[in-house]
Amino acid sequence: MYFPHLPNTETNQKRLELLNQKGIVVWLTGLSGSGKSTIASGLEKKLTNQGYISVWLDGDNLRCNLNSDLGFNQKDRLENVRRAAEISKLFVDVGIIVICSLISPDISMRRLAKTIIGSNNFFCIYVNSDIDVCMKRDVKGLYNFARSGEIPNFTGMGSKYTPPSNPFLELDSSKFTETESVETLYKQLLPHLERIK
Repeated sequence: MYFPHLPNTETNQKRLELLNQKGIVVWLTGLSGSGKSTIASGLEKKLTNQGYISVWLDGDNLRCNLNSDLGFNQKDRLENVRRAAEISKLFVDVGIIVICSLISPDISMRRLAKTIIGSNNFFCIYVNSDIDVCMKRDVKGLYNFARSGEIPNFTGMGSKYTPPSNPFLELDSSKFTETESVETLYKQLLPHLERIK
């Protein structure tokens, strides 16, 4: 029989006080090559330089280890997002700021993540970029593999991407530099980066 682990609220509060920050999740969604990982990396560095403790969960990295058993059909993609959200929730509960960069291509997936994490702690960032720009940035050659049929159901080609209808912030990475995007995102998040003491 499975007995769920119940969080120790008192212990978690002490952890929050030690870190002197509240945990939130910054969830970056967008096409492959849109700039999600680049912006996520830049934000992680910015937060560290400003004295915040954060962790970055990248979709590609998760698929190399924790989610290596998952494919790219709808069921597996949903499970990929669910696992990322569950991990994020564990970090949030102890006061860590989590930056997630996952394609998470449809509304149901992002809604699931928001439900798991909690709406007050979930900040959806839509990294928008024209698909032609994404293809030019594609250092891994994924779009070419998809075009040749080696990657079925590739988002943006064989599989549809549905942008968020009401994201916390939309960043057009084809018009702004990495530095500009990171600074814009940080300034918008700043009122939500709560200190405990």
